[in-house]
Amino acid sequence: MIVIQRNTDENFTSIRAIAAAVWPIAYSETLSQEQLYYMMEMMYSIKSLQLQASEKKHRFILAIEEETVLGFASYEFNYSKKPKTKIHKIYILTNHQGKGIGKAFVNFIVNEAKERHQKGLILNVNKRNKAIRFYESIGFTISNEEVIDIGNGFVMDDFVMEKTI
Repeated sequence: MIVIQRNTDENFTSIRAIAAAVWPIAYSETLSQEQLYYMMEMMYSIKSLQLQASEKKHRFILAIEEETVLGFASYEFNYSKKPKTKIHKIYILTNHQGKGIGKAFVNFIVNEAKERHQKGLILNVNKRNKAIRFYESIGFTISNEEVIDIGNGFVMDDFVMEKTI
């Protein structure tokens, strides 16, 4: 049985390992090796993850089955000072995708968001990411497009997707 629980590891060991395993597969056709490396360091260094949790108030959750971490997600309440919860990350080990873990993450986040009187969920997804179909299948719709300068000459070319809860 897969259980969703909060991350308690201040070094984010499982989260970093999953990101390192999933990112090269998920983005190999979308990002250059240079951008992939840059973004991994920018977003998944211990210091960056600790900053996301402590200062930016991102909450990290894990999907665990028989003591093995299969994936993680992070989210933030009252994004941009609005009653919306921003899902920042959902990553699942490739060999465990399609087992309902992504939906379990979103359901967990929806329940947390409703308890805090949030009105919707919002997330960014790369325009060429196959996860767009997954998000659409659980009620998200594309509301906008964004090109975000992330430094070092790199950008993120994303759809913004939203779901009312």
